[in-house]
Amino acid sequence: MLKALFCSLITCLPVNHSHAGDFENYEELQALIVSLEKETIYPHGELAGIFAEVKRQNKALEAMMRPAESTKEWKDYRSQFLSNDRINKGLDFWDKHQDSLNKAEAQYGVPPEIILAIIGVETKYGGNKGSFRVVDTLASLAFDFPRRSTFFRQELKSFLILSKEQGLNPLDVYGSYAGAMGYPQFMPSSWRNLAVDFDGDNKIDLLNNPVDAIGSVANYFKSNGWKSNEAVAIRAQIIADNYDEAINSKDLKTVSTLAEVKSKGLDVKEGSFTAKTPVSALRLQGDNGAEFWLAFNNFYVITTYNRSTLYAMAVFQLSQALKEAHSQLNNPPEVVEPTVTTPVTVPNETPVTPAT
Repeated sequence: MLKALFCSLITCLPVNHSHAGDFENYEELQALIVSLEKETIYPHGELAGIFAEVKRQNKALEAMMRPAESTKEWKDYRSQFLSNDRINKGLDFWDKHQDSLNKAEAQYGVPPEIILAIIGVETKYGGNKGSFRVVDTLASLAFDFPRRSTFFRQELKSFLILSKEQGLNPLDVYGSYAGAMGYPQFMPSSWRNLAVDFDGDNKIDLLNNPVDAIGSVANYFKSNGWKSNEAVAIRAQIIADNYDEAINSKDLKTVSTLAEVKSKGLDVKEGSFTAKTPVSALRLQGDNGAEFWLAFNNFYVITTYNRSTLYAMAVFQLSQALKEAHSQLNNPPEVVEPTVTTPVTVPNETPVTPAT
């Protein structure tokens, strides 16, 4: 008797038997090896030796199919990043690297709190840089994740080239389940194209050098369109009975103007903006029901780091919490000393005898 077999894509993934060279017979891998050898980036045989030790990383494949950004509501996602512990660690990092953060702002126009929030969200200021071997992860996603295989094949190639450029052993580098690395969790192509030697030691080290990470994050944002001294996002409010929820956007770019969202029943709670200011309206599910936000260009620059409005909002709100806490630490409220009144001593007076 025939049985109907049902399985999800995740449960049907090949079982990881942890044997060496899981991809040695893949034609796409052989084509990549030939390409890098023709470009004389690797000598003949070296990559074959490396990939003889590369293993399929099923946990990375599974994680790519259920990212938190697509499975959680804002109220649950927010709590992962807006914690006292993350804010306190951010303040310590700020204090330790204040000069580098100020230099990055002066050079690239990106404020310290935004740089800190990215590093805080990504790795908790270097405390969690990832436990996946990058070459395993990128090979798994390049050859066994069809939906984004083209992207990850390019990232795998970039990683192998980067390893040669930076003198890294590809088998010794660890990162996230998506192949991102170091303090700022740069993908290999971002490292090669946008990372900078910010401390002037003639080496770009995102794995162990927080100063290079600070400058690289700032350069990344500037290169992706960050506008200095412009807003990121601001709370909105419903101002009319004819509020039209169709104005809310899921596009990762500004698609309206302030005038257009106002005509649909939303307006900013504070701030001064022109009617032609490019914005998008967002509706997020918060702890107390719907939250309405207007997102500006800089908000969508954050989404180039991770293509999610929840991610960008977490970075923004963490940045604001860090900025406020840092301001309070460095500008404590003035303590007004109570006025001490000196007692007045009244000399003894001789009683006056009434005239008779």
